[in-house]
Amino acid sequence: MAEREMRADVVVIGGGLGGVAAALGALRAGRSVLMTEEYAWLGGQLTSQAVPPDEHTWVERFGVTASYRRLREGIRDYYRAHYPLTERARATRDLNPGAGHVSRLCHEPRVAVAVIESMLAPYRSSGLLTVLQPATVRSATTDGDRVTSVTVTHEGDEIVLTGPYVLDATETGELLPLTGTEFVTGFESQDETGEPGAPAEPQPDNMQAFSVCFAVDHVAGDHTIDRPASYHRWREYQPAFWGDKMLSWRTPNPRTLETSTRGFTPNPDDDPWLVDADQRADPGDGNLWTFRRIAARRQFEPGFYSSDICLVNWPMIDYFEEPLIGAADPGAVVARAEDLSRSVMYWLQTEAPRPDGGAGWPGLRLRGDVTGSTDGLAMAPYIRESRRIRAEYTIVEQDLSLAVRGDKGAVSHADSIGVGMYRIDLHPSTGGDNYIDVASCPFEVPLGALIPRRIENLLPAGKNIGTTHITNGSHRLHPTEWNAGEVAGALAAFCLDRAVTPRAVRNTPALLADFQERLTAEGVELRWPDVSGY
Repeated sequence: MAEREMRADVVVIGGGLGGVAAALGALRAGRSVLMTEEYAWLGGQLTSQAVPPDEHTWVERFGVTASYRRLREGIRDYYRAHYPLTERARATRDLNPGAGHVSRLCHEPRVAVAVIESMLAPYRSSGLLTVLQPATVRSATTDGDRVTSVTVTHEGDEIVLTGPYVLDATETGELLPLTGTEFVTGFESQDETGEPGAPAEPQPDNMQAFSVCFAVDHVAGDHTIDRPASYHRWREYQPAFWGDKMLSWRTPNPRTLETSTRGFTPNPDDDPWLVDADQRADPGDGNLWTFRRIAARRQFEPGFYSSDICLVNWPMIDYFEEPLIGAADPGAVVARAEDLSRSVMYWLQTEAPRPDGGAGWPGLRLRGDVTGSTDGLAMAPYIRESRRIRAEYTIVEQDLSLAVRGDKGAVSHADSIGVGMYRIDLHPSTGGDNYIDVASCPFEVPLGALIPRRIENLLPAGKNIGTTHITNGSHRLHPTEWNAGEVAGALAAFCLDRAVTPRAVRNTPALLADFQERLTAEGVELRWPDVSGY
C-alpha cells in the first residue's frame, strides 16, 4: 500500500452536514480545505443516511444560517428546474416535494446530494477544495496538545493529511480517541452535570438507538424480499418498556410514554399540502406513510411517479440492543441493525395488519435506487449520538429545558455562535431507557461548546460538540449540526488570519466580538428574535 502526504489549511474528516458546512465556512474565507468522506454521497444524515430534515417551527423565517437556507432553497429550486411538478406545486412558495409531515421540506436524498455538490463545485474548480471519497480513517498523530496528522485510506493508498487545523466531522467523533482528545460517551451522572434527568451514576455505554433507514413505494406485483434469517426473533421481540411486540403498529408515544397505535396506508387519497405553509394542518405521525413521505406523486405530472415514496425511519427500526460506539466489531453491529430493518420490511410485506383486516402489503417495494444502495437500505446508518468532546462549556439540560427555565427562556451566552430549537428528543437507548422527550426553549449555541479543554487545533464539527447525553437530543438535528460545522470552519480560518487559538478567541473579548461580527456578516444568526408572536 503506497503512502503519500497531502496538506491544506483546514483538514475536515467527515463529509456529513457538519463537514460540508465546515468546509464552506473555511473556503469562503479563502482557506484551502481537504475533506474526506467514507460514503459515496456527501451530506450525512440528509443523504447517505436518508433522513429528511428535522427542523423547528420558524425555519422558513429565521433561526438557521444563511448557507443552510441556501441549501434548503437550492433543493426546492432543483425540483423546479428538473422535475415535472404540477403548476400548483411549482407555484407553492414553500414547496415540500414529499408533502411529509415531519418537515416543511421532505425530499429525495439524491437531490440534496446534487445541491451540496453544486455549493462546493466552485471551490473544487479553483483548487481550494480537495475531497477524498470514499476514505476511511486509519490513525492520527499528536505532538503535545496539537494534532499533527491524520492518516486515511483512499483508493488503496494510505494518505497522511496535515494542516494547522483538523476538524472532526465524523458521525461518531472518530478522531477523538485517536488523538487523545478528552471525550465522553453515553449518559453523564447527575453529580457531574446537575441535570434533573440524569442518573445517579454515569452510564458511558448507554447511548441512543441508531437506525438503518430505507425507502419504499407501493406498486402492482409481489415484491416480497427473502425472509431474513433473524425474522422470527424480531417478530417475537418485546422490549420491557415497549408495551407490545416491536413489530406492531403499537409503539410508545415519545411524550407520554403510553402505548399508542400508529396507522399505515400506502398512497392515500390526500391533498398533499399544496397550500401555503401557514395554512397547513399537521396530522403528526398518525399515518406513517405520509409522516416521512419524500415524494408525493400528486405534486408531479400524472404518471411521473407510479407511487408515492415513503422513507422508513420509524420506532420499530431503532436498534438499541448494543452500543455501536466502542464496539469491538462495529460492522457486525451495523449488520444486526440492517437485519432488523429487513425484518420490518418483510413484516410490512407479509404480516403487518391492514385497515381492511388483511395482512401485509406485498406491493411494497424497496427503493435502493433512491437511497443509493444495492441492498435497498440506506447506504449509511443514521447515528443519533456521537462521542462528545469535554468542552470549555458543556450545554446542560437546565440551560434550555422549558420545565427548568420557564418564561425566562434559554440561557443567553455572551459567546453565542448560533441558534437552535428542538425538543430534547432521545430515542430508546442501549441501557434500556424508553424515550426521553422534554420541551425546550429556543436556545443559543455557545462557542465554548466547540473548544476542547486541552487540544488546541482540533475542533468538533457535528454532533460531537460539548453537549450531554440529554442535550444532544436537541442539538443533533440538521440545522444545528450545520451551524456547528459552519462555525468550526469559520473559526479555523479566523484563527489562521489572526494567528490566534480558538481558546483565545473565546476568552478575549475583542477577538470574540470580531469573530461574532464576521459570523453575522456571513449570515449566522446569534440571537433569537421575539418568537412569542409566531
